[in-house]
Amino acid sequence: MVYGIVIYGFAMVLANLLVSWFGPAVTPINAFVLIGLDLALRDWLHMRLKTWQMGVLIIGTGLVTYLLNPDAGRIAFASSASFVVAALVDWQVFKNVAGSWLNRSNISNTAGAAVDSLLFPTIAFGGLMPEIVAAQFVAKTVGGAVWAYLLRNRVPA
Repeated sequence: MVYGIVIYGFAMVLANLLVSWFGPAVTPINAFVLIGLDLALRDWLHMRLKTWQMGVLIIGTGLVTYLLNPDAGRIAFASSASFVVAALVDWQVFKNVAGSWLNRSNISNTAGAAVDSLLFPTIAFGGLMPEIVAAQFVAKTVGGAVWAYLLRNRVPA
């Protein structure tokens, strides 16, 4: 479980650094690989942590993301803010949807991806970027589904 927590935080910091180095063009790739992983991994951790621990992890990881990446300035802030809001939405949807873990994860990941895809580029780049929002949403949703599929057999009963 510790590895899951570390990977969860590392993926966010790496995603921020890549955006600060390469700009908005890298966000769909980040969305598929790193944010998709974070969405599914958050659901995986949800099955292992208590409610208060998930809350601390979500808020703490958002804060650490910002503190470890101060040179990215606006990108780090945008990532932290959108990450926390999207993770809280994802978490609430996951808790309240019935069905298998994979079904719950995919539904909650879609909700989290929608929030994050709209908030991040709007805050990071100072305006609504419909093409980037759409590309990120699709990439996060598909990436989250791929990662959820890979993690599905590792969820405790």
